[in-house]
Amino acid sequence: MKISQRLLLFAVSGCLTLAAADRYSVDWHSIQPEILDYYVALLRIDTSNPPGNETKAVDYLRPILDKAGIPYQVFALDPARANLVARLKGNGSKRQIIIMGHTDVVGVQREKWPVDPFAAIRKDGYVWGRGASDDKPHVVASLMTMLLLKRKQVALDRDVIFIAEAGEEGTSTAGIDFLVNQHWGDIEAEYALAEGGGMRARNGKVLSANIGTTEKAPRTTRLVAHGTAGHGSRPRRDNPVIHLAAAVAKFQTWQPPMRLNDTTRAYFERLATISSPDEAYRYNHVADPSKTADIQEYLAEKEPGNYSMLRTSIVPTIIKAGFRSNVIPSEAEATLDIRALPDEDMNRLYAEMRKVINDPLVEVVPPAREGRPFGKPSPLDSELFRALEQTVHKMYPGAAVLPTMNTGATDNAQLRQKGVKAYGFGPVAEESETELHGAHSDQERLKETSIYQLTEFLWNTVISLAATH
Repeated sequence: MKISQRLLLFAVSGCLTLAAADRYSVDWHSIQPEILDYYVALLRIDTSNPPGNETKAVDYLRPILDKAGIPYQVFALDPARANLVARLKGNGSKRQIIIMGHTDVVGVQREKWPVDPFAAIRKDGYVWGRGASDDKPHVVASLMTMLLLKRKQVALDRDVIFIAEAGEEGTSTAGIDFLVNQHWGDIEAEYALAEGGGMRARNGKVLSANIGTTEKAPRTTRLVAHGTAGHGSRPRRDNPVIHLAAAVAKFQTWQPPMRLNDTTRAYFERLATISSPDEAYRYNHVADPSKTADIQEYLAEKEPGNYSMLRTSIVPTIIKAGFRSNVIPSEAEATLDIRALPDEDMNRLYAEMRKVINDPLVEVVPPAREGRPFGKPSPLDSELFRALEQTVHKMYPGAAVLPTMNTGATDNAQLRQKGVKAYGFGPVAEESETELHGAHSDQERLKETSIYQLTEFLWNTVISLAATH
């Protein structure tokens, strides 16, 4: 498509977005207490996974939807781990859109928390608790969007499907895998919006909106070194601990080659536009053969998140060997957290790893279960991506929209494998807050204003994409 055509399409879609938003305007200030009530209530439901107990969250959502007259279904592989699927029907002229959040959270070590992680403590404008950022905000924003669509009797071109899913943290057997494999007809859609992105702010000003369009695939792999057991007083050349240590050390100096894709190329190009001159230089020249080595070394040291976007990464995380100090074990094992690019050929990668290790006593053992699937990246020129850009420009003028490849994993992967164009978005967070107070930390919290803005962001995007214009 020519640039002029794209600009015209972007302008026209922007006008339609504004028209729909005007027709279905919302007094956001007046519904903040309702949004906060849902958020606090869900945070106070302990859905730590394991074991999950996500049915408790579903049981909270059901009467809210019943009262609003929104139809839903409940699907459960395990009675304690239910998934809720609600639907508002459109006129069928366009295919469905999913809005999704997962109700489970990672576990906690209560003694490390400064507050009760399941009390939803409000303090200094923040709400504290496990799930405050991952992922109960998306559940609340999706719920509130459905309620507003119903209250305002929004005429829809496409069905809007709200999924409150179980089992995202860890294995997804009870959640998205179950829904995709056994209830695909109930959730099939053209588009999806879920976690996997976020708004980066500095001193209250949103600088960038990271929109997840693809993600790496986790492949937990083992290295197993074999040798002969014996007494520790008699050194052996085939000591598996020594062979394993040498093999693991290889991955400090060797990693798979850099390979950019459409998402990561656009990410670095757009990131450069909001960065300092030195940073912009690195982002603009990361693929320059004469400069990339020094730039990659800098990113590996200073910006590990951006470094991880360049390639399939191999990170040793666990080493197991021996049971007594005076016994040479017959086996030693290391766990590697491999995060593979969306188009990675794993068999070829494993073969290359064996060459790098170059030791017949060390075995590379792929995972018995593949885990989250590889999926085609969601396009940067789709109707939904344009709607997301419009919403960013409307709510956060001057912010850059950064297509992002998540280095972690989300349940968007299973949807993308089925052909759904799935995108990740997320709440506003100060860049200084992300590490200490972000997802999975023992000080997890979110600003109250962020949950309100996340809901408004989702509403604006859904209205743009699904409302009849």
